[in-house]
Amino acid sequence: QVQLVESGGGSVQAGGSLRLSCAASGYTYSVTMGWFRQAPGKEREGVAAISPNGGSTNYVDSVKGRFTISRDNAKNTVYLQMNSLKPEDTAMYYCAANKRPGTWSEARLYNNWGQGTQVTVSS
Repeated sequence: QVQLVESGGGSVQAGGSLRLSCAASGYTYSVTMGWFRQAPGKEREGVAAISPNGGSTNYVDSVKGRFTISRDNAKNTVYLQMNSLKPEDTAMYYCAANKRPGTWSEARLYNNWGQGTQVTVSS
């Protein structure tokens, strides 16, 4: 049974940093994984994605230069390092995995989702 478990969320002041982790289990092979976020009253937004071997990454423009996605396949874990956080980064962050062919940021293409971890950035 596939399971994704996020951790690392919390409350920080603007300019601070957090590192989110997503531990995956139940996969017999590496899959594309991504991070999404959803703020109250807004649609779920793709933040970043990483290819199965980690050689290719994608980011939404608003986080480029501030966030870094990485993975450790030996630990079946994907990370999202978030630096220079802004109040507009406040959202529930979700890990997603096992993407069907298509644009990395389309949530509907991901088969598996975690429960989410809250990130709150105060000004």
